[in-house]
Amino acid sequence: MMSLDGYFESMDHALDWHHVDEEFNRFAAHQLSEVGTLLFGRVTYELMASYWTSEAALTNDRTIAGYMNSLPKIVFSNSLKAASWKNSKVMNTVDVKEIQRLRQQAEKDLILLGSARLTSSFIRFGLINEYRIMVNPVILGNGVPLFKETPQQLRLLQARTFTSGNILLYYEPKELP
Repeated sequence: MMSLDGYFESMDHALDWHHVDEEFNRFAAHQLSEVGTLLFGRVTYELMASYWTSEAALTNDRTIAGYMNSLPKIVFSNSLKAASWKNSKVMNTVDVKEIQRLRQQAEKDLILLGSARLTSSFIRFGLINEYRIMVNPVILGNGVPLFKETPQQLRLLQARTFTSGNILLYYEPKELP
């Protein structure tokens, strides 16, 4: 999710501005059913692990929590030595050949959630073949931008509007002129 002004989280990493409702939860469950592996940077991984294993998530977001807790996860980190969240492993660097191997062997999609620095690395190495950006109708004014560098031209594949005002944009990368 991203704010209208381009931030994926506030400066204090809060996500309470996300517009989440039943329609969004149905979309999220469907999207996660098509995923084979979740990819995270360390900060996003730690935030996700702390929420999706919590009693609140297991009670209130049972379906999504089921996917998040059972899917294989890779966390990219130089400082994290071990990952304790179920089905998680740590990779110290973005190894392009290893990511390409994982993609070729995967029966389902690899999906990178949040993780601005990791996203920049994947963009630089040409490892993103589709962007799915959920834009929330909110302006934060400041926060952590999802995209910090690495110019990239994109081609709109489709857009989906939600009753909450969220808009999901599907893009594919195209070559820079």
